[in-house]
This record gives sequence, C-alpha cells and structure tokens, in this order.
Amino acid sequence: MKANRQREILRIIGSQDVETQEQMLKLLNAAGIRATQATISRDIKELNLVKRPAEDGRYRYVASDTVPVRRAAAGRMQNIFKEGVVSCDCAQNLVVVKTMPGLAPAAAAALDGMGIDTLVGSLAGDDTVLLIMRSGPVAERFCKEIASMLDRG
Repeated sequence: MKANRQREILRIIGSQDVETQEQMLKLLNAAGIRATQATISRDIKELNLVKRPAEDGRYRYVASDTVPVRRAAAGRMQNIFKEGVVSCDCAQNLVVVKTMPGLAPAAAAALDGMGIDTLVGSLAGDDTVLLIMRSGPVAERFCKEIASMLDRG
C-alpha cells in the first residue's frame, strides 16, 4: 500500500506540477488512493521530495537530486559500514568501497536493499564493492556520504 502510494506520488510529480500537499491528496484520491495529509507529509520526506521553481515561477514538488538514505535500512547499513568498510573512492560514475575481507557481499546487499534510484548496479568481490552510479556528481556525493558514515572520530 505504502509502496504503491509512493510510486503514484512519483508518477504524479513526474507528469504534472504539484504545488501543495492538498493538491497531491486530490490527485491521489482521483487515482483511487486514499491518504491523509500527515501520510503525504511523511511520504514527501521519505521520498526526499523538494520544492523547486517551475517554468512559470511557482514552486512544485520534484525528486531531489541528492542520494536519499532510506531510514529503514540506514541503521543496518551504518552498522555494516562502521564495522566492515575500510575506505571509499570514486572515479567518474563509479564508486569503489573497500571492506574487511569477506564483508563486501554484505555491504553490497545492504546498499542494494536501500532502493537507491541513482544506483544502477553493484558488484561485490571478497573485499571490494563496485557501485555504478548514474553520473559522476552523484557518485561523488554518494562517496562523501559514505565517508561521513565512516567518520570514526
């Protein structure tokens, strides 16, 4: 239900300008999806939606170009990373994550399970994960995010 609603929200904002949560509710209702304003507010936060100026100068919801860390998997991923990831580096749209021996498959599975839309795919060896991102800037931001998770200070 939640996944369908959030998928519909993304479809709606991809096809038309939505300025308010109330407008979003009406559009969801028209699509046969019932929700409350509070639910929509949580969905907007979870989907990492932001308001940006439209061509006519009004503001509309769009998917943020930052890499969202899904809260449900964030704790698990952070534990895996804190315990097993050694370093992270990127080259163009590729991110290389070095882990302790044997932990790369777990790190890759955690990343894959997050549903990161800017992650095209991953390959895991024994101690290295190769992440293919959609663009170089996305890879750089993601690598910085991983580095901040690894801050062991």
